[in-house]
This record gives sequence, C-alpha cells and structure tokens, in this order.
Amino acid sequence: MNDLTAMQEEIEKINQRNKNVEADKAWETSAARKIILAILTWLAIGIYLTAIKVDRPWINSIVPAVGFMLSTLTLGYFKKYWLKKIYQKTK
Repeated sequence: MNDLTAMQEEIEKINQRNKNVEADKAWETSAARKIILAILTWLAIGIYLTAIKVDRPWINSIVPAVGFMLSTLTLGYFKKYWLKKIYQKTK
C-alpha cells in the first residue's frame, strides 16, 4: 500500500467519523428525542407512582415529565453560555 492510498483511507475514516458525529448531534438536538424522553419519563414515573399506590398516578406523573422536558430545552442555552464565558477562559 502506498502513501497516497493510506492517506485516502485515513481521509475516508475521518469523513465517516464526521458524518457519525453530525448524525449524533442531530439526534441529540432533535424534537423527536425530546418528545420520546418526555413520554418515557412520564411512563416510568406513572408506573412507579402506580406501584406505590399514589392517587391519580398518570396525572401526577405529568409534572416531572414536563419538568424534565423543560430542563432539556434550557440545556442548550446553558451550554452556549458555558462555552462562551467559561470554556473560552480556560484556553
């Protein structure tokens, strides 16, 4: 294998890695992910509240699920602030 072929393979690996990183980032910021997490949170808490015999467990599990969803929506803001104000100072 010559140097040119090795470099082309390395570039292809880097391009594939970049595509994977872009896909992961798209998933992390997608509305679908946030909705799925909110539903799974609601279900998990609803099951737990049912198991411990809380009145109206499915209604009561809405509050923590909404709180979780709100926290995921605000994380982007805090990340931007952290990157701008704190992370840059460490470099």
